[in-house]
Amino acid sequence: MRILVTGGAGYIGSVSVEAILAAGHEAIVVDDLSTGHAAAVPAGVELHAGTYGDLAAMRDLLESRAIDAILHCGARSLVGESIRDPARYYRDNVGGGIALLEAARLAGIRRMVFSSTAAVYGVPDHVPIPEDAPLRPINPYGETKRTVEGAMRWYGLAYGLRSVSLRYFNAAGASEANGEVHVPETHLIPTILAAAAGEAPLTLFGDDFETPDGTPIRDYIHVEDLAAAHVLALEATAPDDARTGPPGGPGELLVCNLGNGRGASVLEVLAAAERVVGRPIPHTMGPRRSGDPAVLIASPERAREVLGWRPERDDLESMIESAWVWRRRHPTAYADAG
Repeated sequence: MRILVTGGAGYIGSVSVEAILAAGHEAIVVDDLSTGHAAAVPAGVELHAGTYGDLAAMRDLLESRAIDAILHCGARSLVGESIRDPARYYRDNVGGGIALLEAARLAGIRRMVFSSTAAVYGVPDHVPIPEDAPLRPINPYGETKRTVEGAMRWYGLAYGLRSVSLRYFNAAGASEANGEVHVPETHLIPTILAAAAGEAPLTLFGDDFETPDGTPIRDYIHVEDLAAAHVLALEATAPDDARTGPPGGPGELLVCNLGNGRGASVLEVLAAAERVVGRPIPHTMGPRRSGDPAVLIASPERAREVLGWRPERDDLESMIESAWVWRRRHPTAYADAG
């Protein structure tokens, strides 16, 4: 397959490009580089510095490069920012997502895998969370992802789009080549490791949740396992694959959670990081952030049964260790790449 990867210069996108290449496919990247890094794109992979929301440009690229399928990783993804500036999230995530769907429809491309999120569930009624749980986002980020999922479902019925939406829980860790770098950094593990490296003070948000130690519990998945799921999902969108619709019939949206099915609290993650780096990591405790549920743990059975996906790096300490090794090898992140 020749696969267009939006957001392919970002954390998850770049590691997914690595997995696509390792599986014997070809990748072309589109990224506006507002949060991604050109140096994260593997050597030899074509990079287009632009936005997936430009319908005309995307249609031209899809047609001129004879793209077979799209992996849509590009999005705004900060919960707090989405609450402060929902217009940006609807404009980029929803408006851009619909533009990409239209470009694909006009170019005759009927295969797409979408990076979704556990944020579509909001505060779940129970955990682990199955894919048929009610969708009740409590922030604009989750709402925009739910909206694009709905559009993909209708594009399947009307236009034959065969698609998979992968609802990530918490991606963590690093590949040998690529790690997690955001500005500003809001994700837990890289902020803990930045504090361990003496780069920034560490504040943990909320110790008054209804959990055993008062801090939020999340389900962590190694980014390389997530990338492997992308490849399996892309393969499931083949025209003759019944997992995304009957052959010759309308396309269907397959939704799968990606997680390990167990959670770790913020304090447990901190303790694991301290074991990895071999010393205490100073921190302070702040108030909880708006839009943070107490517990998010995936039921990953559908991905295992339908996609044949099995996490291979499911130990929290090994995830943190891979991120720590990458950070130590790249002390200036992507600024040191030639």
